[in-house]
Amino acid sequence: MGGFDKVNEALRSLLVADYGEEITNYVFAGYASVRPVTLRVNSLKMTAEEGIIALQTAGFSFETVDWYPYAFIMRGIREEQLWHSTLFEEGKIYLQSLSSMLPPLYLCPKEGESILDMTAAPGGKTTQLAALCGGKALITACERDKNRFQRLLFNLGRQGAGRVTAICKDALSLDDCMSFDKILLDAPCSGSGTVFSEKPARIDAVYVEKCAVLQEKLLKKALKLLKKGGEMIYSTCSVLKRENGDVLTKALKGSGARIEPVEPFDGLPLLPCIEGTVCVMPTELYEGFFLAKIVKE
Repeated sequence: MGGFDKVNEALRSLLVADYGEEITNYVFAGYASVRPVTLRVNSLKMTAEEGIIALQTAGFSFETVDWYPYAFIMRGIREEQLWHSTLFEEGKIYLQSLSSMLPPLYLCPKEGESILDMTAAPGGKTTQLAALCGGKALITACERDKNRFQRLLFNLGRQGAGRVTAICKDALSLDDCMSFDKILLDAPCSGSGTVFSEKPARIDAVYVEKCAVLQEKLLKKALKLLKKGGEMIYSTCSVLKRENGDVLTKALKGSGARIEPVEPFDGLPLLPCIEGTVCVMPTELYEGFFLAKIVKE
């Protein structure tokens, strides 16, 4: 067993319990991959076609993504090269993993809707939500950590997401009188989908359980804040069932809400998961990621 595997023995045990040895080996192969930089063109400032021209003019080579015209794969390019580009400095692009672009797409924000992003920093998904509705939804972005909140404010400003109301507050303490048409809960998690070989994680059952307890609290809070007939996306960057399907099952029991089945986009590498949800397997292109759509009846 190599050093990377050895540090992650506890994580491997959890994965084997969930998926068996064969699938766990595929997951660890994904961890060991070196992913290319990916980014999203900001549709508040450019169309996808204008983004292609701008990237070409700046001398960058790239690949497109079939399921999202604003997403680009930047092979052979370091993040630092993009950080120093005019496109980045002007907020016309945002460096973001492909997997993390999925929740806003599945939430599908519309003009005039009231939307809550419960754990918003650093703002990638918040600004994507704003871009998807052309800046015409009423978005509230909540972040409890003061330093991360400042980063959120910075990114909202740079990306031109002017109709977002940012609140430095723990989402669990939001007033239950508040209500929203749609909610994005990208819950804090173990990060078991985002492990990579240069920085092995130390994830064990105790830490996963701690994460799951918080996730269940946040999900139950979200259901209180969601209007009847409203939709929400619950997502994590974990591939462990304790943080995904188990949390959903516990939180939804007796809640008057249900899972609304979603179809995975073509080409996504998938892990087995609770019916109607999507769990992306970590690969050379994708971080491990889970999402479910919930409807409050």
